[in-house]
Amino acid sequence: MANTGDRSWGHLADTEHFGRACTNYIVIAKEDLDQPQYCGSTHAGHCMIYSRTNERIFGIYSARAVILMQMRFDGLIGFPGGLIDEGEDVLPGLNRELVEEMNVDVVKYPVKEENYGVTHWCPSKKLLLHFYALELPIDVLKVIEEEAVKAHDFGTETLGTFRVPLYTMGDDYRGFPAFLANSFAGNARDQLLYTLRHLSIMNNEEIDKALKANPV
Repeated sequence: MANTGDRSWGHLADTEHFGRACTNYIVIAKEDLDQPQYCGSTHAGHCMIYSRTNERIFGIYSARAVILMQMRFDGLIGFPGGLIDEGEDVLPGLNRELVEEMNVDVVKYPVKEENYGVTHWCPSKKLLLHFYALELPIDVLKVIEEEAVKAHDFGTETLGTFRVPLYTMGDDYRGFPAFLANSFAGNARDQLLYTLRHLSIMNNEEIDKALKANPV
């Protein structure tokens, strides 16, 4: 008997469009958020949890940093976080999402204002995406990885947490360039690239080369 839920949106119908790609994201200054054109917009908050490391993968490739991303319920790759509820401020909403999606102990390791990175605006969706980067010690990050499978939303909204490969292998494609060819939710790919530059984890030349790489 066919699964009658397949190819339908159900209760996701009202919000599914926010996960679709938008081709006209604009970086806006945080101090401009009170401008009239942003009033009535939907807000979302996401966070890159990461740890800098000198570890070498296979004793060959520099890991640079451990960055956590997720496989989402829709088959797209994204960062933990989500839509902010009506009447909810961004940071409380983001920390709530981190508990629901990754079981993060936000009492010990909350995302704070000092972790703010960038805001992107999608005019066609009237959507404001606020992005944060939380640096933690590697031992704490490993605990978060282990605890993520105990999260309330694991197995539904999130299907697994993984590390981003920040190295390029001998064919100049596998590794980071190949990872960038995946399908990302919203502008998660742009958020990743922006933050890698902003935090000097990778430089512009390295990122540009990865973006131009072709499979072999």
